[in-house]
Amino acid sequence: MVLSAADKTHVKAFWGKVGGHAAEFGAEALERMFASFPPTKTYFSHMDLSHGSAHVKAHGKKVADALTLAVGHLDDLPGALSTLSDLHAHKLRVDPVNFKFLSHCLLVTLACHLPDDFTPAVHASMDKFMAGVSTVLVSKYR
Repeated sequence: MVLSAADKTHVKAFWGKVGGHAAEFGAEALERMFASFPPTKTYFSHMDLSHGSAHVKAHGKKVADALTLAVGHLDDLPGALSTLSDLHAHKLRVDPVNFKFLSHCLLVTLACHLPDDFTPAVHASMDKFMAGVSTVLVSKYR
C-alpha cells in the first residue's frame, strides 16, 4: 500500500496527537480485539488477559512502540518492521488475519478517544497506514 504525501502528513500529525496515550490506546485496542474476536486470545494463553492487566498493558505498549517506529519510517515500513515481521512469521506464527482485526480495533479505539481529530480524511489515511503495517507483518509468511 503506497501512502500519498497527504496520507503521510495525516498519519504523522494524527499520531502526534495520540502522543503519550499510545500505550494506553494499544492496550485498549487489544482488549477490544479479544472481546470482539475471541479466537485471537489463543496466541496469548500465557498471559492474563483481564481488563487492565499488566500483561495487556505491556503488550499494548509493544504495539504502540511498533506503530510509533512505523510512523517514523513511513518511506521504509519493510525495513523498520523487518524484525517484527520475522518474529511473528517464524517464531510466534500468528494467523495473519489477526493483524487486520487489531488494525480495525485500533482505528475504533482512536476514533473513540480523538473524535474531533479523526476526520474522514485522517480515517482513510490511518486505514491505509495500518493496512501497510499489516502487509509488512505478514510479508514473511510467504
